Amino acid sequence: MLLAGPALALDSLKIMAPAGPGGGWDQTARTIQATLQAEGLASNIQVENVAGAGGTIGLQQFINTSTGDPTATIVGGYVMVGAVIANASPVGLADITPLARLTGEYVIVVVPAESPLQNADDLAEMLRNDPGSVTWAGGSAGGVDHIAAGIFAKAAGVDPALINYIPYAGGGEALAAILGNQVTVGVSGYSEFSGQLDAGTVRAIGITALEAQEYTDAPTFVEQGYAVDIQNWRMIAAAPGISDDERNELLTTIRTMASSDAWNDELRTKGWVNTYMDGDHFADYLANEIVATTAILEELGIVE
Repeated sequence: MLLAGPALALDSLKIMAPAGPGGGWDQTARTIQATLQAEGLASNIQVENVAGAGGTIGLQQFINTSTGDPTATIVGGYVMVGAVIANASPVGLADITPLARLTGEYVIVVVPAESPLQNADDLAEMLRNDPGSVTWAGGSAGGVDHIAAGIFAKAAGVDPALINYIPYAGGGEALAAILGNQVTVGVSGYSEFSGQLDAGTVRAIGITALEAQEYTDAPTFVEQGYAVDIQNWRMIAAAPGISDDERNELLTTIRTMASSDAWNDELRTKGWVNTYMDGDHFADYLANEIVATTAILEELGIVE
C-alpha cells in the first residue's frame, strides 16, 4: 500500500553506510535516500559514511551513538555477517533492530582490460600453479567477495586458505588497485564494476549466478565448469532500543519505498534483484544466515 504523500512522511532519517564512498552499501544508502525523497516518504535524509573492518566499525559506532533513536538506520548485508565473525567483533547484527532485506546481487570477478587471463580456466590454472601469485582485490575479510574467491579456489582444486586476498574498505579503493594493475583480479558486486565494464577498462572472468543475467554478458562460473553460486544481499536496520510503534513506522516507510516504481527502476539499472523481506520473517532469516555463514567461513579456512 502506497502512502498518500509528504503528510505521512518521516520528519527526518539518518542512514549510516558503514563503508567508504563508491561501494555497494554507499550506493544502497544513497539510492534509499533518493527514492524516499522522490516518493515524499521522508523530508530530511542524511547519509553518513563510516568505513572499516567490513562494516563492524560503523556498526559499533551506530550502536554506541544511536540506541533508542527512531530516526537512525544503518545499511548492511551478507558482507557484514561474515565480517562480524572474521573480525571477532564485540558487536553483531543481533544487537540492532532488523527491518528488511532489500536487494540481492551476484558477485563478479574482473581483470584489467590488458590482463592475459581470459576465462575461469585461465584463472584456475594460475591458482593451481601458485595460489599466492593471484592477488584478489575485494571487500572486507570474511565478506561475500572473500567467500566467493574461496569457493572458486575450492572448485579449482586449491586450498581456499592459500588464496592471497587483499581486503579494501570501499569499492573505490579496490577499483583503483585493479585499474592500476596492482592486483590480479577484482571481486565485487556487479554494480561496483558496471561502469568500467561498459567503458572496457576491465573484463569479466565470471559471475556467481546459476544462469546468465540479462544485464550483463559475463559468463557464469557454473557454465564454465566451476560450482560457484553465491548472492550478496543488502538490508536496512534500525537502532536498538526503539519501540514497536517506531519500528512499525520505519517498516511501513521502507515497505512503501520498496514497492515504488522509482526504487525498482534503480534496481534494474544497477543489476540488483528485488529480494524484499521484512519484519519477523527477515529477523529469522538473518539469524539463520549468521549460523550458516559461520560454517562456510570455517570450511574455507577463513576463520578457525
